[in-house]
Amino acid sequence: MSLRIVFMGTPDFSVPVLAAIFGAGHEIAAVYTQPPRAAGRGQKERLSPIHAFAETSGLPVVTTPTLKDAHEQRGFAAVKADVAVVVAYGLILPKIILDAPRHGCLNLHASLLPRWRGAAPIQRALMAGDEESGVMVMRMEEGLDTGPVCLTERVAVGEDMTAGELHDRLAALGADLMVRALAVLEGDSLDCKAQGQNGVTYAAKIDKSETRVDWQKRARDVHNRIRGLSPFPGAWFELDVKGRRERVKILRSSVVRGSGAPGTVIGDDLTVACGSDAVRLVQVQRAGKKPMSADEFLRGVAIVRGANLS
Repeated sequence: MSLRIVFMGTPDFSVPVLAAIFGAGHEIAAVYTQPPRAAGRGQKERLSPIHAFAETSGLPVVTTPTLKDAHEQRGFAAVKADVAVVVAYGLILPKIILDAPRHGCLNLHASLLPRWRGAAPIQRALMAGDEESGVMVMRMEEGLDTGPVCLTERVAVGEDMTAGELHDRLAALGADLMVRALAVLEGDSLDCKAQGQNGVTYAAKIDKSETRVDWQKRARDVHNRIRGLSPFPGAWFELDVKGRRERVKILRSSVVRGSGAPGTVIGDDLTVACGSDAVRLVQVQRAGKKPMSADEFLRGVAIVRGANLS
């Protein structure tokens, strides 16, 4: 026995979930995703990761910029889905959409709700220095990530784990969790409990103004921001390279002992002083270049002790 499912998702994080559901033998009646976007130097339209996977798998795709239109709402209802599975779709679902499937809509969210409701839970958790994260299957309602939680999978967060690493770990865990949730749903025994009201936080979308490194902060805070923004959009600094300013992303770092004026290089291994203690830059990326170790970077860019990274 299988469920008739509408899948709604857009980015890479959604792909393992759709693949797992499809592989479990459920009927994917439609895949809703964001329309193609212009990207790259040539500004060619690029399919979302979910769109590309669905096409390769022979699944029907719907790309609509809104679900507030009555025509789109009628089309969604006409699918007659048992349940909609929503994973980082990117559009607000009106109540008429939430109520259309027989079992409503299930969302996979990458945090331990009610902590980090919103758009950027993985990045915000690392930027805040959280030691634990996870994924939850939630029944959707009109509020922002406020629905009752059905299943949870937790994961410890290492002090040097990057957002990219946590993203991949949670995507894999989430795929398995959603398949398990759907199996329970088939038996009409999916039990979902209301979220607590304590500990609510919101994971606002990352703003460009947050990505420049503020060396005035404590080394631990600088390190957490670096790993929380790695690999995308990337925390960065600027320095003079052969008479011109160049932006350099920091992809990996470590907290070390050291002191000096914030932003000053205080070691031969690309150690930089912060408001308290220091960070050693482990992996960086110059504009238009591939990621490289600090040693590789220093072979191409001469940075002496006392240099300032702004």
